[in-house]
Amino acid sequence: MTALITALAGLLVLAGARRGADAGEGVAVLTAAAELAELDRLKARGLLDEAGWTAARAEAGRRILSAERDAVPVRAGRRDRLWVLAGVGATAVAALGLYAISGAPGLPDQAWERRVDEWAADLDTLEAPQIAAVAARVVRERPDDHQALTMLGAARFEAGDPAGAASAFRRALALQPDDAQSWARLGESLVRADEGRVGADAEAAFVQAFRRDPGQLGARYFLGEAAMARGDRAGVRAMWTPLIAALDPADPRRIDLETRIQAMDVAG
Repeated sequence: MTALITALAGLLVLAGARRGADAGEGVAVLTAAAELAELDRLKARGLLDEAGWTAARAEAGRRILSAERDAVPVRAGRRDRLWVLAGVGATAVAALGLYAISGAPGLPDQAWERRVDEWAADLDTLEAPQIAAVAARVVRERPDDHQALTMLGAARFEAGDPAGAASAFRRALALQPDDAQSWARLGESLVRADEGRVGADAEAAFVQAFRRDPGQLGARYFLGEAAMARGDRAGVRAMWTPLIAALDPADPRRIDLETRIQAMDVAG
């Protein structure tokens, strides 16, 4: 297998080199044709008179002929292919030798499920993707476990998988539709999946969260963002005024919200 892969790599290198040589020749021809065509277009638009067009084409022609005369053609030597294949083969042998010295050829692969078993035994030291893997297995075993689904959604969100997080929160809400926090987390996942934009689905999720629990400050914030995007100043104030009151006066988030409201009033 090593010999076969090495041979294929050598053939790919040779084929790529040949395509590069052909492409270089083709680019020169296309560049010359484009330059002459541009001069014709300038003349047709009245930007070059007859004398200027004739002089420019003559100059372009002299430059193109000079470039073609000075160009050194690419020629592959009779033994170049052998040298390339020998170099690739030597690289493969060196890699195998290095692996034999520093690697572990007899070490079996660690199965995914075995790794998840190890992670499940020590949750305190895990990162978000590992927690998501453990939670996903729990969900497979107990698909109606609402708590496992919300934990899976939170872990996927932290791991940078907002679409997967939204899927988990939707499944959790199918089991408990009155869970205001899951509605809010669903909205946040949709916002992150949409690169920060509060779309229609995300806004609907925040509305559901707010109806069930007006104390969901995250839902208030994003509903205010949606209202500001529509230019609804009354909606922004209705959402953000209680949020501002709940934040410490020195909190940078409060200062930012107050500044944005003032800017909105000035612009309006």
